[in-house]
This record gives sequence, structure tokens and C-alpha cells, in this order.
Amino acid sequence: MNVTTPDALLDAQHVESNGADENISSQPIRADRSHNDPRNNGQRGGKQRQNNQPRRDKRDVHGWVVLDKPIGMTSTHAVAVVKRLFSAKRAGHAGTLDPLASGGLPIAMGEATKTVPFVMDGRKRYRFTVAWGEERDTDDTEGQVTKSSELRPTPEAIRALLPQFTGRIEQTPPQYSAIKIAGERAYDMARDGEVVPLVPRPVEIHELILTEQTDSDHSVFEAECGKGTYVRALARDLGRLLGCYGHICELRRTLVGPFREADMIPLEQLQALCDRAASGEGSLADALLPVETALDDIPALAVTRADAARLHRGQAVLLRGRDAPNSSGTVYVTVAGRLLALAEIGNGELIPKRVFNLSGLTSSARKESI
Repeated sequence: MNVTTPDALLDAQHVESNGADENISSQPIRADRSHNDPRNNGQRGGKQRQNNQPRRDKRDVHGWVVLDKPIGMTSTHAVAVVKRLFSAKRAGHAGTLDPLASGGLPIAMGEATKTVPFVMDGRKRYRFTVAWGEERDTDDTEGQVTKSSELRPTPEAIRALLPQFTGRIEQTPPQYSAIKIAGERAYDMARDGEVVPLVPRPVEIHELILTEQTDSDHSVFEAECGKGTYVRALARDLGRLLGCYGHICELRRTLVGPFREADMIPLEQLQALCDRAASGEGSLADALLPVETALDDIPALAVTRADAARLHRGQAVLLRGRDAPNSSGTVYVTVAGRLLALAEIGNGELIPKRVFNLSGLTSSARKESI
């Protein structure tokens, strides 16, 4: 595993994001929404805030904040806001959530950035509403209408199609997506009026259900899917097969890897906690989840302090005795209940791949090691 810098992480997340939730508008950027343009990376809004507030010293903060991202905010801007609230040195997110969408945006700070790939590879769950009768170039309400129909689908017709969108399927990403083609983002090419040559690719839909038909024009769905799935493409393709066309008009992410709705914190609540902490009435550590929360699907292995010292220096440790694990693969290593490293077990050795330095602000919650 190679160590990835936060800037590289953010760039990789735009490429590898669970496209289900990544979307860029084709509409002209208005002055009051300039921070929503990914090409600005939130810089304009950031400069204004910095001019109005004193500069804070950056500090080491390690852990996860699962922001309940509000509608209208880009993921990059959300990371910048949370990073500023914590005065954190490093931060990145685990999968883009577009401005139109709300819900879970896991933000990794400090050493938690080393565990971002484990979250991005996990399952995602969405609740979304499809508006029937129009297909749009962005496959959501932000785009221009490209096709329209007076037809409206019945719940029975919709449910009859859902098995075709369950399991491992081939899906063509939206024209407005962050996929790179010959080094250029697809959404940049689409904005310039170019025809984006996107090809279908395999994705996995674990579950897709129709939960509500609010009226003849709108249907509410829930989907659980793997990495690389575009929910906007699901709406587009369902509309085409039903002959009525469709696009996303509401989208909320309710699950990202190990993070659920119960883990989410609204921005207003996080800001209030920050204000209380500044006045000595609380701690921002209360909003942090431990770094190892991202490693729920990985076995934990406790080691002695002597072995921990070797691993911390990047040296392998021989696994001996009756308590030595007979398995192989990735584990996360703890010492005295504290996360130490990500390591590989192989040929009777424990080989460190990523070592964590958790000095600084961390969550007080700790997971048990086994």
C-alpha cells in the first residue's frame, strides 16, 4: 500500500468516486454559487471566510467525521469547512457527494486518510426520487432537457424491470461524470459541447427497490450498490426502457461502508459543538469516530509492546506460539487497545504496510481488539 497525500486523495476520489453520487451541473455558475464549481475548489468562498476570521494554527487531528452534507454544497467545500472547524492539518473525503445530494460524506482527518480506500471500496446505500417525463443531459434537475414524453409508468411496470438492474450489470456512466478520458474529465468535455465517448462498465447493484409512488410523475427508490455505480444512470436507463424518460430530482446517501445515518452529524450541529469547545464547554473529539472505524471488515490483532516497537520501525515480526494466527492477509494491529498499523500476515510473519502516528486530537471511543 502506498502512502497517499491528501491532495492526491481528493483527486483520486473524483476519479474513483462511487459515481452514483458524483454530479456536476451544466448550468452557468451564478455568482452566489461559485464555490459549487469544482474548477474553483471552493477557493473563492474560502478566501472570504479567511478574511473575516483570524488565522488558526493547524493541529494534528485523527479520525472520521461523517457529515450529513446539506444540499447545495460540494464535497470539496464540505471538506474545507470541516477541516477549518477542527483546524486540522490534513483532511480528505471518501467518495464524492454532489451538490444536489444530501447525506453521508465521510471525512477523514490526519491518519484516517490512510484508511480512505477501505471506505470507498465498501457498499453505498441511497434513497432517491426519479421524476418521469424528461431526460436531462446531467441526468438530474441541474441539466437541460434533451428528451421528453407524456407517458408515465405504473408501479407494476417499474417493478417488472428492476431485476434487470440487480446483480452485476453493465452501466454507461453519465456524460457529466468525473471519469477521465485521455486525461480530461468527462464533465469538462461535456461542458465544452463535445460528445463524450463513454463505454459501459461492470457495476454491482446489491438491491434496488421501489419504495413509494408519490404521484404519476415521481417514484421513490432505494438502492444498495458497489463502487463505481451511478444512481443517475439508473434513473436514465429505467426511463429509457419504460419509454417515458426520467432523471433524479432528489438523492440522499444513507450508507457508506461502515458509516450509517446514525453516525452522521449535520453541519449546524458540528458548528455548535465547535463553538462550545472554543468556550471550554466541550470537545471536538466528541464528533470524531476512531480511525479504525473504517476497518470494520478487517480482523484486528493485538501485539505486545516489544513487537509494537519493531512494527513501528517498519520491521516485520515473527508470529510464534499457539496464539499465533494461522490465517493470512491484511489485519489492523493494536497495542494496549490503540491502533498501531495495517499489516500483512504471510509466511509466519507480520509485515507492516502502514504505520499510524495518533499523537494529537483523537476520538475517545475505542474499538476492542481481538
